Amino acid sequence: MSTEPRPTPVAQSSQSATDSVVTSPGHRSRRWPWFLLVLFIAGIAAYLLWGKSGISGNTRGTPAAKAVPVLAVAAKTEDMPVYLYGLGSATALNTVTIQARVSGELIKVAYKEGQDIHTGDLLCEIDPRPFQAQLAQDEGALERDQALLENAQLELDRYVQAKEAIPQQTIDTQRATVLQDQGNVKTDQAQVDSTKLNLNYCEITSPIDGRVGLRLVDEGNQVSANSTLVVVTQVKPITVLFNLPENDIPQVAPKWQAGQQLPAVAYDPSLTRQLAIGSLLAFDNQVNPNAGTFQLKAIFPNEDSALFPNQFVNVRLLVDTLPKMVVIPTSAVQIGPQSSFVYVVKADNTVEQRTVTPGHVEGELQAITKGLNDGEIVVTDGFDKLQPDLSVSVTRPDAPAVEKSAPSK
Repeated sequence: MSTEPRPTPVAQSSQSATDSVVTSPGHRSRRWPWFLLVLFIAGIAAYLLWGKSGISGNTRGTPAAKAVPVLAVAAKTEDMPVYLYGLGSATALNTVTIQARVSGELIKVAYKEGQDIHTGDLLCEIDPRPFQAQLAQDEGALERDQALLENAQLELDRYVQAKEAIPQQTIDTQRATVLQDQGNVKTDQAQVDSTKLNLNYCEITSPIDGRVGLRLVDEGNQVSANSTLVVVTQVKPITVLFNLPENDIPQVAPKWQAGQQLPAVAYDPSLTRQLAIGSLLAFDNQVNPNAGTFQLKAIFPNEDSALFPNQFVNVRLLVDTLPKMVVIPTSAVQIGPQSSFVYVVKADNTVEQRTVTPGHVEGELQAITKGLNDGEIVVTDGFDKLQPDLSVSVTRPDAPAVEKSAPSK
């Protein structure tokens, strides 16, 4: 009896093992995305935990915290000037428009345009010959009438001596003739003096020390009386007219009226270049109601001719000096919701936020009336990341507190 062969169990087990080996890589490939997701979540958690510990360390000023670089300077105690600023224009102390006093031909121009001249210097000359001829004629008429007067006076003396033989009417007539001749002599003398004066007017001289302008009339031209020949301006010294708000009157008027000299400095319109140093000369007696300002006049020696008439300038007027003020740069003062404050660098190179009371501001300088002492280091730049007790690295610990620079507007 024959039987069919049966599959052995061993062969079946081998097949199952083979199937198991084939399916295992698929299972592992499906696990990898979950493994990567777990690693990503773990990385985020570690980063958050490390960041918190780093911030906490910075806040406490631990050695592990990284110092924030800042710029800082030391507060100084010094006298604080108080200035007032006004816009104005230079004005010649004296301006003379030279005009011809007589008519005639201009035969000489004795000055150079823009020349500095002195009182009595010759500027122009008008042809004097017509006036010289007139003077000779007038002097001749004077001599003639003087001779007639002398003769009439002698005739009168003879009549008076022989009055018993001469009618009184003749004597009176002769006395009137003498008076008439005296009048003629006075008229002739006045005419001579007038002609001499006109002759002097032919030479035109400067009445002041100053500077001549551009030539208005050339030689050879016929000029008439009252024709303008040249303009002379006195620029040494020179004045500046400028305006200040009416609220500044209490700071200026009492000191000026008490005789106190208030220094004034003239700057160019950009307030970057100093032009001249002078003092307050006077101020107006009324306020401009339209602008709410009052006008002042300062005087400057102007020996270097830095100021010209009608030149626009800015004037800085010193009205007071605040003694022994704690001074820092204005950039160090921060404005908070409640008050002003500064960041003070302590000895351990951490910062302290301190409330201060600001005082007068002058250009780049800020006076502190309360809350800060001389020599303390204050931060002037790098405020973005600053917090109380934060460690800082001061890049300019020994920088000067302030340098007095040109004023701001």
